[in-house]
Amino acid sequence: MADYFSLQGFDVKMAANGQELKALLPDFTPHIVLLDLNMPGEDGFTLTRYLRAHTRAGVIMVTAAAEQVDMIIGLEMGADDYVSKPFDLRSLLARVRSVLRRTQNEVPANSQPVQDARKKVGKCLLDIDARKLWEGEEEIPLTAMEYDLLMVFLQNPNRPLSRDYLLELAHKTDADPFDRSIDSRITRMRKKIEPDPDKPTTIKTVRGVGYVWIENKS
Repeated sequence: MADYFSLQGFDVKMAANGQELKALLPDFTPHIVLLDLNMPGEDGFTLTRYLRAHTRAGVIMVTAAAEQVDMIIGLEMGADDYVSKPFDLRSLLARVRSVLRRTQNEVPANSQPVQDARKKVGKCLLDIDARKLWEGEEEIPLTAMEYDLLMVFLQNPNRPLSRDYLLELAHKTDADPFDRSIDSRITRMRKKIEPDPDKPTTIKTVRGVGYVWIENKS
């Protein structure tokens, strides 16, 4: 992987475990981290939480584990994508570029721009330029994928959006009918922005379609 991505023009650093990764960070700011799930010492789940707290890097979990529950846990921990071994390096490169586009604040096609620098999202306030979410004085952790998902909703208010459409615009990978990652991300997003996540008033489910963002005019 290191040789391949170096040949593709990336500046690659390698770390055999969490301790080596943390030692790299003071002098090296990664744009993206390809993170194995099973490593000596801290596992990929723990390191994902650490990266979310200390960096703005995109995170792709790369692991031999193929269980759906591992994918969901990884996404819940804040990973931006998940690739199971064995995989094609060209496919992984496409996923890396997709995550990099999201972290570089690419605006999805066929959508309306959001004019305000700050936008009310449920009980929170989204600083669009800073890519940060606030509840009062407290900053709420926000992954690159979650930010993109919010932007897709804000650019399409009061319009039912299918899961495939959300995967295409926010995830920027080919939609897979078995991919339920949007559902898990919506659940996590509701916990962050809804006053009562069990009775959502901002992100509502549209049975048989997907989800709709209810525009808050206040």
